[in-house]
Amino acid sequence: MTDIQQRGYAHPDVLVSTEWVAQHLKDPNVRIIESNEDPLLYPSGHIPGAVEVDWTTDLNDQVVRDYLGREGFEALASRIGITRDTTVVFYGDKSNWWATYAFWVFQLFGHTNAKILDGGRKKWVDEGRELVREVPYYPATHYQAPERDDHTLRAFRDEVLEHIKRDGQLVDVRSPMEYTGEKLHMEGYPQEGALRGGHIPGAQSIPWSRAVKEDGTFKTADELRAIYLQEKGLDPQQETIAYCRIGERSSHTWFVLTYLLGFAKVRNYDGSWTEWGNSVGVPIVKGDKPK
Repeated sequence: MTDIQQRGYAHPDVLVSTEWVAQHLKDPNVRIIESNEDPLLYPSGHIPGAVEVDWTTDLNDQVVRDYLGREGFEALASRIGITRDTTVVFYGDKSNWWATYAFWVFQLFGHTNAKILDGGRKKWVDEGRELVREVPYYPATHYQAPERDDHTLRAFRDEVLEHIKRDGQLVDVRSPMEYTGEKLHMEGYPQEGALRGGHIPGAQSIPWSRAVKEDGTFKTADELRAIYLQEKGLDPQQETIAYCRIGERSSHTWFVLTYLLGFAKVRNYDGSWTEWGNSVGVPIVKGDKPK
């Protein structure tokens, strides 16, 4: 039994180790995908054979604030040379923020044969494993995707409004100072993007980073249950909506709750605070310290 399998996750097969990736670098049925916040990381060195999927240019529509549509996803998947049978393994910086974001977008188009490299880019580098600058070439495929599923895994503003009217479970995964409204972004980032600071009424403050250890790997299922269930009182059987500022940190928590803890239904509100904090006619709470 591997270390990942010993941690008690609901779906341990969705995580792979650095050793697993090293053993599958030349596997034609596996495609390694790097997704980062920092666009300079991939060209400076990446896992051999890994392709880059950029969250801004590859996953998002360039005109409408939305994700790429079916045709755009088909073009992306075809360009990186995958089929619907290809196992895609995501990794990246920030303890896999953007890797889980890309993973989530791929789920919107039904590519469920997907995994996350536990520990992400940091663990690979910390172990002294090989990085290369060569951009790999894969023959283009003819990928066919279903229409984007905007109902199962994604929440929209009006749905969040209805959710809070029902006292539904809502998780704010931002930093404590963003939750209180003292800041509009994390420390070290420009304080911009929303007219108002605070949080959505009824939201629990559970910063995304509490789910990972210093080396970027995920905490065990028992450690995660101690946070989300015992400390914060979340019910795995109730519908849960997670949000942050633009949807990337909340995709990380969505991944944790869905795959590692086996919550029944979790949706990511990707509009998050840049939408909610700028919207007319929606309620906020300001100054309420996280409990």
